[in-house]
Amino acid sequence: MCRFSRRLHPRMRSEVSDGIAVPHNNRPHLYVCVSCRCRGAEPAPESEPTDGRRLYEAVKALADEMGTDAPAHVLPTLCFANCERGCSAGLAAAGKWSYLVGEVGPEHAADLLTYAAAYAKAKTGVVLPSGRPASLQTSVIARFPAPFEPAKDAAE
Repeated sequence: MCRFSRRLHPRMRSEVSDGIAVPHNNRPHLYVCVSCRCRGAEPAPESEPTDGRRLYEAVKALADEMGTDAPAHVLPTLCFANCERGCSAGLAAAGKWSYLVGEVGPEHAADLLTYAAAYAKAKTGVVLPSGRPASLQTSVIARFPAPFEPAKDAAE
């Protein structure tokens, strides 16, 4: 990991999920927006979880069942500013492209973990649509490059 990445992401070496420290061991992070709602859905009453919260809980439960074999650290986050595209999730790992996916819901929990497993195996994080579950083949909204070493940044 470059020193620039450590400065931007001070918690990259360990994550705290539900109060438990998890060592960073090169598994990607799967961020699930807990404030999202599925496209066309009415806002959830305050007494009920949002679609995004239900998605996070479904993915987290599956990952927890997998234990140390889970392909990603599953973490909740707030608003990816992708509200018009339904529930959103992001995949990120040091030295790899990061991805934002949309149009997902609680029914896609297992597919998100399957995608995370393919992402974890891909050297640069690039997983072509044919390598993703069918439900996620057209769900990529954006991708972001890995942080560059300042001396290696092509823009300089």
